[in-house]
This record gives sequence, C-alpha cells and structure tokens, in this order.
Amino acid sequence: MKNPSIKKNIIISTLYQILSIITPLITAPYVSRVIGPNGIGAYSYTSSVQVYFSLFAALGTAEYGLREISRARMDAYKRSKLFWEIELISAINSAVMLILWPIFIYVQNQYHVMYLILTLNLLNTLCDISWFYDGLEQFQYTVTKNAIVKVAGVILILLFVKGPQDTNLYVLIMTATTFLGTLSMWLSLKKFLVKTKINVSNLKKHFRETWIYFIPTIATSIYTSMDKTLIGLITHSNDENAYYEQATKIINLIKAVTFTAVNSVLEARISFLFVQKKYDEIKQRLRDSINYIMFIGVGVCFGLIEIAHTFVPIFFGSGWGKVVLILQLFSPQVIIIGVSYCLGSQYYTPAGLRKQSAIYIIIGAVVNLILNLCLIPKFMSAGATVASIIAELTISVLYLKNSNGYLTAQYIFKILWKKVIAGGVMLLVMYDLSMISNIGFLSVIFQFIGGSLIYVFVLWLLKDSSLNLLFKFVYRK
Repeated sequence: MKNPSIKKNIIISTLYQILSIITPLITAPYVSRVIGPNGIGAYSYTSSVQVYFSLFAALGTAEYGLREISRARMDAYKRSKLFWEIELISAINSAVMLILWPIFIYVQNQYHVMYLILTLNLLNTLCDISWFYDGLEQFQYTVTKNAIVKVAGVILILLFVKGPQDTNLYVLIMTATTFLGTLSMWLSLKKFLVKTKINVSNLKKHFRETWIYFIPTIATSIYTSMDKTLIGLITHSNDENAYYEQATKIINLIKAVTFTAVNSVLEARISFLFVQKKYDEIKQRLRDSINYIMFIGVGVCFGLIEIAHTFVPIFFGSGWGKVVLILQLFSPQVIIIGVSYCLGSQYYTPAGLRKQSAIYIIIGAVVNLILNLCLIPKFMSAGATVASIIAELTISVLYLKNSNGYLTAQYIFKILWKKVIAGGVMLLVMYDLSMISNIGFLSVIFQFIGGSLIYVFVLWLLKDSSLNLLFKFVYRK
C-alpha cells in the first residue's frame, strides 16, 4: 500500500470534520427558534450523561486502533487480524454497557423517551470503525459514506421538526443519521481485509492497552461532557445548558477547521514515521503543524471576540444573548488547546507515551472539576467556560514542558508574537467595520472578509513564516 497524499488527506479530513459539525450548525438557526433553549438544554444534558456509557463501551479502541493499524498497514494479514481483535474488544464492552443502560433509564425521574432514543449512540459506538480507515489514511471512506445521510438528516429536521413538542423527534433524527453513517463504513471493508483467525490470547493485551488509552479519554470528558452534566445538576436550568451547548457548537466547528483535521491525518503518518525512526522529519512536521494551528487559531480568537456581538442574535435568534459572553470567554481556547491537541496527537500518542500524557490530562481534569464546583453555582455556564479554559491551559503547559524538545515554549513564542500583533490590528478594524455597517448578516460577512484580509496583510508586512508554509502546502503535490 502506497503512502497516501498528506495534502489530499488534510483536505478530505477537514471536509469530514466540518461535515460532522456543520449539519447541526445548518439547522441551528431553525432549531434554536423552533425548539428553544429548554428543549436544546434537555438534549445537551441527557447526551452529556449518555456519553459516559459510550466512553466505557469504546474504552480507548479508537486511538489505540488507529495507532496499531497505521503501524501494520503494509501487512494485509496483520492489519486484518488487528482489526477483528480490536473490534471484538469494542463489541464486548458495548454489550456490557447495553445491559447497564436500560437499568440507568429505569431509575431516572425524567427524560425516559429521550434516553431510550440515545440508545442509538451506544449502538453507534459498537459499530464505529472510522479508526480503521484513519489508520490506513483512507479518509475518503469516512467522508463519502456519511455525506448522504447527514444531508438527509438536515432535510428531515427542516421538514418534520415544527415546535417544542418535536424535541424527541429532533434527537431521533440526529442520532439515527449518525448511526446510519457509521453503518455505511462497513460496506468498503472487504477492500482492505483478508481472511484471518482471531487469536484469543491477544485480546488480553489489547484490552490492557485500550485501558491505557481510555484513562485520558475519560479524564478529557470531565472538561467536555462533565461541564454540561454539572451545569444541569447544579443550576437545574435547561436554558444555561442550552447557552453552553450552542457556544460549544461554534467552538467545535472552529476546532475542526483549525486543528482536528490536521491532527487526525498526521497522527497516522507520524506513528508510521516513529516506526521508521525518522525523528527529524517528525519534529519538522510538528513545527509546521503548530505554525498552521497558531495562524488560524489567533485569527479566530481575536475575530470571535468582536464578531460574536453581531453573529449570535442573527444566527440563533432572540433569547440567546448569553451565548455572546460564553463565545468571547471561549475564544482563547482555540489557541490553548491547539498546543495540547497537536502534541497529544502528533507526539505523545504516536511515540507510545500515552501513560505520560494521561497523567497531565488527569491533572487538568481535576483542576476543571474543582473549578466547576466553585464557579458554576455563582456564574453558571460562564463559570464552566472559565474552568474549561484554565484546565486546558494547565494541560498545554504540562504537554509543552515535557515534550523532549519536539516542541518548545521558545518556538511557540517565536511563531506567535507576529500573529498576535496581526490579530490585535484585525480586532480594531473589525470593531470599526461594525460601527460603519449594521445591516444584519451582511455586516457579519463584511466584518469577516475585512478582518481576514487585514490579518493576512499585517502578517505579510511582518513576514510571518506561516504564509510561506501555506503557499508551499497549496502548491505541493
């Protein structure tokens, strides 16, 4: 099997990450007005609870499987054997969770129907094999198989979700389309697998390794899903959960564009490079990646602070004013989390240092949990946002400090200061543009285009290295 084009895969993976998040964003203006904060908040809370069952169902099979498949991708027999053994571990874990899930639903006082619908997410975890294609760097299969069902989901929501009474129907459409997209990935498996026998004795080893990958995964959930769970338990307000949910939708889309796609592509390639001991190439790819991430991240951070005022009321409608504050508080996260995601995906995991990274993630999770308990009672969803930012900063500092020179604070500062200057200038220009133009959605477009052009222009004046990097990427075969 030939090495796939990194340029092609980054483009495909970016489209996939955007597709995974863009579909609810397409419907968000409609759903936020039709269902309202109460329905969206209920969905946010129940799905944040359900995700813990999915986490235990998957353990760490996704990241562990990606690493193992990427290392064995040249050997058809070995990768086929690994696939079935790792998928069997996932099936066993999922079966246990599917037994416990109905018991959990039975003891709940509310949202019984919604929890039953969310059972589809557990089945989705059981069938999710995207890690196999990611390990082979065959990202086109995860994109094309999901496109049709996701578009169908958007159409179904617009056709059938008409009011708050359709909240459960909305949840069903969201979960069912995701599940159908996952099932469709199985159709192309025969192209990459050969007949093999499962070695039962290997299952114990795989199970132990997936637990190593699972520990940081469950810790990470403390400052993702746990935020929503605690907001619901402490504030007893679906509205507060809805504000947080809508803000995180925007942030997740930004993450996908900024670094998720790049990391998912390069994690598989760098795992392969570690096997070949090409350490200088690994270091260079890491530094190019963080340069790109900071280029997008700084621009988004400063741009979001200003554009949120105009964007939120137009996009979500009236009654969502607090989302503006949460988005502004969240804006530095794109820069902060970019460092930890880059190092986690492109150094710690490919190098087999998952145990070490797990310690840092657990520290960050503990910080986040403590801060959530302190801040949510007084500041509600805004408190959860601040807690998440501080936790992410803690993890990024620990990751950077112990990265063995593959990435350093000095290098981060070297590539960052020009971007911060450009971001500051862009912010001032966007503020001036908002004063001049006040014509709804066109004002958002005007600010975005004007701000982006100023940002790139200032970087060009400062001769920032990221522009050369992007130029080489565009024209690289």
